[in-house]
Amino acid sequence: MSHPAGFKPSASRRTVLAMGAASLVAASLRPARANPVGATDLPTSTYGAGTLPNGVRSRMIHGVNGLDVHILEAGYESLGRPLALLLHGFPDLAYGWRHLIPILADAGYHVVAPDQRGFGRTTGWVNGYDVPLGPFSLLNMTRDALGLVSALGYRRTAMFVGHDFGSPVAAFCALARPDVFPSVVLMSAPFPGPPALPFNTADSEASSVQPNTDNQKLAAALAALDPPRQYYQQYLSTRRANDDMWQPPSRFTRVSSRIFPRQER
Repeated sequence: MSHPAGFKPSASRRTVLAMGAASLVAASLRPARANPVGATDLPTSTYGAGTLPNGVRSRMIHGVNGLDVHILEAGYESLGRPLALLLHGFPDLAYGWRHLIPILADAGYHVVAPDQRGFGRTTGWVNGYDVPLGPFSLLNMTRDALGLVSALGYRRTAMFVGHDFGSPVAAFCALARPDVFPSVVLMSAPFPGPPALPFNTADSEASSVQPNTDNQKLAAALAALDPPRQYYQQYLSTRRANDDMWQPPSRFTRVSSRIFPRQER
């Protein structure tokens, strides 16, 4: 959707993102309840235990690339506003954007922050450690973002921000559909570019590509420390981590409860 005639956001993109970045650091990320079943519009009082800022609403958007997508949004009351789409990272939710959403809405945008595939109240994905990961590929999550923009009735975004894991999703969106995502803001996760394919190998007798063993070497070096250590990304890819996140150990629960105050579930 193009800007309405005479529209001028009251704050620059750099200014509002700088303001929002400070808010995101302090934002607690845990909503009241995950994966609901029911109505399209979710009363604000049932989400976030009353912690959403005024003007921010929670609702479901159905039929988005096989998902029912939960979003937080503001600035929806006036037609013709340009779309600002915000993609969260891991482990995070749309809820993590709640302090920035009203700032951008006050600047003149229709602001939408979805729970991405695999997160929060968004449903339609298969949960399980052993399920195929194809639906979570960056290209399929690009389809998720594209489908959401279309479902909201827009042809393009005016602002598109990806934080952490949302950053490569936003980058692939811009690569795949620059007509829909003409510019992006990538926060905390720089984009190294699209993956390269082996080049000029048609006449080679054998592949010259050597397997990358850096991860195994790092894991072995950390395991040899006293006490043993483990790189967080390697830990988070294990079955143990999956079990820990679904049923947190009591020590983790005690520590996290100090960081994130308990809310009604």
